[in-house]
Amino acid sequence: MKSLITALVLALGTTAAQAETMKMAVTTSFNNSGLSDVLLPAIKEDLDLDVQLLIVGTGQALRLGEAGDVDAILVHSKKAEEAFVADGYGTHRREIMYNDFVLIGPNDDPAAIKDAEAAKDALAKIEAAEAPFVSRGDDSGTHKKELSLWAGADLDPATFGEWYKAVGAGMGASLNTAAGMGAYIMSDRASWLNFDNKADLAILFAGDPVLFNQYAYIPVNPEKHAHVNKDAAAQLEDWLVGDRAKNLIDSYTINGEKLFTFNAEQ
Repeated sequence: MKSLITALVLALGTTAAQAETMKMAVTTSFNNSGLSDVLLPAIKEDLDLDVQLLIVGTGQALRLGEAGDVDAILVHSKKAEEAFVADGYGTHRREIMYNDFVLIGPNDDPAAIKDAEAAKDALAKIEAAEAPFVSRGDDSGTHKKELSLWAGADLDPATFGEWYKAVGAGMGASLNTAAGMGAYIMSDRASWLNFDNKADLAILFAGDPVLFNQYAYIPVNPEKHAHVNKDAAAQLEDWLVGDRAKNLIDSYTINGEKLFTFNAEQ
């Protein structure tokens, strides 16, 4: 009996050892969307691959990749991603899916951004009204995008008054702050749709092409960090650009609204 139990333990240990593990840094917006809860079980089922997520802003995800602390990253700041690859930290950049950024604010819209013709005009109205605005302020892809939009409106947040609140937090926490303050905020659409504490907030401006939000996958370069699990990273990439991922991403909805659109080239 003892030998049988020993054999079973050894067999279970061997089976467990066969499951591959890799680490991937992802954005808080991707995690807040709920899509990871759909994709990870499917990845495990199809590949027998356990993907451990490190949930951070894009800036921190890139730094984790530079340090070799993850095997791949999934982020949404194209300029920073291209620099990461150009500097040799990533092998290449593969676009996977997209959604869009939206400007959210109180239903009574004190800055009247509903009538804006472009995102830069909406931000200019917020600045002119000195209406409370919450910025993530965390070097995330969303924060980087927000700063680029202010610059596009010829405005600099460094010159703003107390109405501009940089909270240094993830998307969910920042949305909670905006809900509590009745403030304007920029969010990716997926995080907003999956956010429970909407309070008196609503999407007030969307649709400007400049608000396009692309997510890309980048394997960490094994020439920089020989220990990275390059085989698992490659296996995951093949899955992310395949039909199973496409179907799961395109069919993921909340209250009938689609959160992401798959656009990987296969």
